[in-house]
Amino acid sequence: MTTEPVLATTYLGLPLSGPVIASAGPLTRHVDTLLALQDAGAAAVVLPSLFEEDVLEEELRLAESMDAGDAFAEFATGPLPTMELPELGAGHHLRLLEEARAALDVPVIASLNATHHGSWERYARMMAEVGADALELNLYTVAADPALSAADVEARQLDVISAVRSSVDIPLAVKVSPFYSSFAHFAAGAAREGADGFVVFNRFYAPDIDLDRLAVTPRLALSTSADLRLSLRWLGILRAQLPTVGLAATGGVHSWEDVAKALLVGADVACTTAAVIQDGPAAITRMLDGLRGWLIDNEYDSVDQLRGSMSAASVPDPSSYERSQYREIVTH
Repeated sequence: MTTEPVLATTYLGLPLSGPVIASAGPLTRHVDTLLALQDAGAAAVVLPSLFEEDVLEEELRLAESMDAGDAFAEFATGPLPTMELPELGAGHHLRLLEEARAALDVPVIASLNATHHGSWERYARMMAEVGADALELNLYTVAADPALSAADVEARQLDVISAVRSSVDIPLAVKVSPFYSSFAHFAAGAAREGADGFVVFNRFYAPDIDLDRLAVTPRLALSTSADLRLSLRWLGILRAQLPTVGLAATGGVHSWEDVAKALLVGADVACTTAAVIQDGPAAITRMLDGLRGWLIDNEYDSVDQLRGSMSAASVPDPSSYERSQYREIVTH
């Protein structure tokens, strides 16, 4: 093959220049670094999640400061100080979204993690109104209530998807964890409720113990390419079972090899965060350059030709996505 392979693809119905997306992280918090990611080849960007707890905490602090002001005579008789109210609560998320949409040429995907019925829909509408090209529902929950069954937890999440789908008309992706009793069943239900795609998988950052302070503390542990294997398994299964949904690989995308593997099993795109934290936006350029070279060497015309050619629907032994590889590993 002498012609340059076509890297352009489609995800959630959005035309993209390539298969690598910059997912939510420190470099997607500011317009200047978002522009650097775009220049490096990121075909879309995902902004940091709006977490409802953070929004409510900011609004509570504002209310408390206003109440405290009432107790002082100078506040009761003088003009109130100027306050940037749009930057409080959800304001700074919406401002970043609006500015990113104005500055970038690539699609801008908003991310949302709410906690209450009604909040998911309200924040989703806000994000759609200021120009989000798509919305990613970040279903990051820890099912620690013993009164709730697995079916209860899944039913609540399906209700959220349905409610948000009824509230906005932009593409809707669901970022899911691997912790479902029957993930294939849940994914099929989510698609019926209106999910246009899945981001597989949400990476849970578990707490650590600080032995000096005897305190439970968060610690950042970046992913490695080995973390991608679980996503590869389920991407291959989902591509066979839900051939029309959008699929994004995340959690362990560090190299062009990781991108190629994700595409082979059926992903439309590969999302990366840790690689750009470690190496900057140039990590995306290296991924695309490496992928392009591999496509040329293996005589692929495009990523579309590559996609899904090793999903569970395409390989000679579909059980390789289920039990056979486990038996082979533990018996040799």
